[in-house]
Amino acid sequence: MQDTITNKQITSPTTAAATLRLFFHDCILNGCDGSVLISSTPFNKAERDADINLSLPGDAFDVIVRAKTALELACPNTVSCSDILAVATRDLVTMVGGPYYNVLLGRKDGRISNAKYVEGNLPRPTMPMSQVIDLFAKRNFSVQEMVALSGAHTIGFSHCSEFSSNIYNYSRTPQYDNDYNPRFAQALQKACGDYKNNPSLSVFNDIMTPNKFDNLYYQNLPKGLGLLETDHALFNDARTRPYVEVYAKDQNRFFKDFAGAMEKLQCLWDQDWEER
Repeated sequence: MQDTITNKQITSPTTAAATLRLFFHDCILNGCDGSVLISSTPFNKAERDADINLSLPGDAFDVIVRAKTALELACPNTVSCSDILAVATRDLVTMVGGPYYNVLLGRKDGRISNAKYVEGNLPRPTMPMSQVIDLFAKRNFSVQEMVALSGAHTIGFSHCSEFSSNIYNYSRTPQYDNDYNPRFAQALQKACGDYKNNPSLSVFNDIMTPNKFDNLYYQNLPKGLGLLETDHALFNDARTRPYVEVYAKDQNRFFKDFAGAMEKLQCLWDQDWEER
């Protein structure tokens, strides 16, 4: 499995961020059961085809398929896709400089995957911070744990369509949200100029070290270098700002808290889900 993951990351350096996002979208909804990996059928629209999941990168799905294929050849019908996703996420995070944390094994893959359960249960970049906090609180995550998990934005990218309303025609003067550093906002306007004709246009979440898992994401926020509306809100909101400031100063603290939150995330299981 390590060989498969390593080769994929070398070939496609965005795989780590893609897999981390896929893992989060799987776990936060109804527990880490791999249901986000299930394809739709003519009779059922699966989670992966919900509007918010359409932008999940193909590299993440591909690395899981490759790892599953390799494992099936070595030990058929033994390792679940949900376990593979959990281990692959941890190994990829570590590979790009992030913290190592323990992954418990023995999950069984879920067989229920329905897009109708997704909306409102995953954070969107335009959500007010109170709504984001409430969403995490429903899954028993504290504000601090939510801020730590948000540090995942230290790697990866976001599509221009996810923040276009904040950089174009936001107001008469200037045309962008004042939370942005002016030069950064102008650079984003240029980078995303053709996003309506090219929906795949995207920008790195952390423009300083986009492929390295570190705490520069938090250091960027006070400088107006956050990309998404929720990134700016983390610094602007009095409930989350203290944790942003702590993590900006202390990478070891961020790594410790992120690892703890990921260990908690991997153990989520929605007891009500089995009744649906």
